[in-house]
Amino acid sequence: MIQKRQIASFLILVCFYSVASGVEAATYDDWTPSVGTMKSVNNAIIDTKIDTEATNAVESLNIDQATATKGIETSFFDKKVRLFVTPGIMSSSFSINLSKITEKENLPWKLKLISNIYELNITNTSSVPEKAFNLQIGYDVKNIFFKQVYYYDENKSAWKAMPTTDYPNENFVRTLIKTPKIRFAVFANESVLTVGKASWYAYKPGMFCASPDFARGSKLRVTNLDTGKSIEVQVNDWGPERKIHPDRVVDLSKEAFKALAPLGQGTVKVSISPIEIAPDRYGRVLGVKEGSISSAPVLSAKSAIILNEGSGQIVYAKNTMKVAPLASLTKLAAVSVFLNQKIDLNKKIVYKTQDAKYNELYASMGEAAQVRFNDGDSLTVKDLLYASLVASANNTVESLVRVSGLTRDKFIDEMNSLVDSWGAKNTHFVEPTGLSPYNVSTVEDYAIISKEAYKNKDILAASVTPKYTINILNRKAKKTISNTNKLVVDQAQENLKMDSLGINGSKTGYIREAGYCLMTRFKSVNGQFVIVTFGASSRDSSFNEMMDLIKYANLKS
Repeated sequence: MIQKRQIASFLILVCFYSVASGVEAATYDDWTPSVGTMKSVNNAIIDTKIDTEATNAVESLNIDQATATKGIETSFFDKKVRLFVTPGIMSSSFSINLSKITEKENLPWKLKLISNIYELNITNTSSVPEKAFNLQIGYDVKNIFFKQVYYYDENKSAWKAMPTTDYPNENFVRTLIKTPKIRFAVFANESVLTVGKASWYAYKPGMFCASPDFARGSKLRVTNLDTGKSIEVQVNDWGPERKIHPDRVVDLSKEAFKALAPLGQGTVKVSISPIEIAPDRYGRVLGVKEGSISSAPVLSAKSAIILNEGSGQIVYAKNTMKVAPLASLTKLAAVSVFLNQKIDLNKKIVYKTQDAKYNELYASMGEAAQVRFNDGDSLTVKDLLYASLVASANNTVESLVRVSGLTRDKFIDEMNSLVDSWGAKNTHFVEPTGLSPYNVSTVEDYAIISKEAYKNKDILAASVTPKYTINILNRKAKKTISNTNKLVVDQAQENLKMDSLGINGSKTGYIREAGYCLMTRFKSVNGQFVIVTFGASSRDSSFNEMMDLIKYANLKS
């Protein structure tokens, strides 16, 4: 269950998204201070100065005790930043220094900067704020995407989200702060639409909506931009399809739409702001696993690479030359050697349980992934190939070795010679499945291996087949296997309504010594990429980090 937190209880700055408990976003209906009890301060009147010598422009303001006690409203940098200090927050005089920061390094990689970066510094005060200050930050250009204020955490070298309400018609956001010094800016998440049209549907009665951005269970405030009327709804379905309706933010239930506009109107122009954001099926909040975002993906994987196959550009690198076990990623090389023998994929072969016995040299029967067959079962070479790549079955790889026409030792020699000829100089195999920890490579080598292996259309097709049915000919039985890469399965499942990631090559791997290994090849408007990670801490981390790296490749190339 998602824990709720009332926005009125926010008395601290460090309020960022917690995936485990969900997110309660600020919706500051009572945000605007009682201006009648406050003094509106023009920067030109009360001891304001602009430091023109500094690299970063600075505007300063000194507030005496009497003014501080009564409360003030003041603005900086042509009213781009407004600070509201309500009565009772400060009991002594203080100074406000606001800097406009010019350097733009280490920005959060998933987000687009849409305001200046500012640093607020409150000095010369003997009192500690008893409540949060109200801060308003303007952005220059109309933006229809989800926006938040983030502050920079120097200790973690990362940006953290703050409770934020967006006012898209006025081009500003509002947040709460209670700290004497903070660097902040407004960022947009351009994968999440918040301004556009809403239609209606009949599904379950009640105040519900369908969203392609916010996970089921999230609560949103939807505002009719023509009338200003707002309602609160809960996400209970996926939709609308953005590729068909690029300007549709959400679809509302019949009851919810009627609360904003007549049904006959068909669509209504709306803005949405989150009240509570639920994590998605991967445990992420709007694509973010943790409460902070750094300048590049932070991985549990011990090594990783993103390679643009066309240009040769390395878009992301982490320990790319570290030699480590590669587990079942070995199978791409084994299948490549097998296909080089030019054996008809429709050829019928007889399975032998002896094939599985080789697996026991490196793992117990319970540890080695296998597709179970009876001794003497009849199936096609294609079935063995697909079992090896789709289900990552170790016994069927040994079957391929047996029917290849090569001795097992010669087959393994051919694997080593093949990858060496491709340029993978730090790769070595002692067996064909990946069960041995002495099968080793680097992520850079494996990117080369993947690029070369996928020149074969049979490998390409098998590796991204979400499900495959094996026909056991002698028994007239069937076995259906699923791809071990969850991203491939999700990409193909229509009921998940998941935008295609463009994956056209895939291989998973795991043994205890290797950790979770994953190769994903995908195509985007920026080119053809291969991403390899070795040694992720868990299966979910492996998939989550791969999604991050796919997004990173699209943003940075």
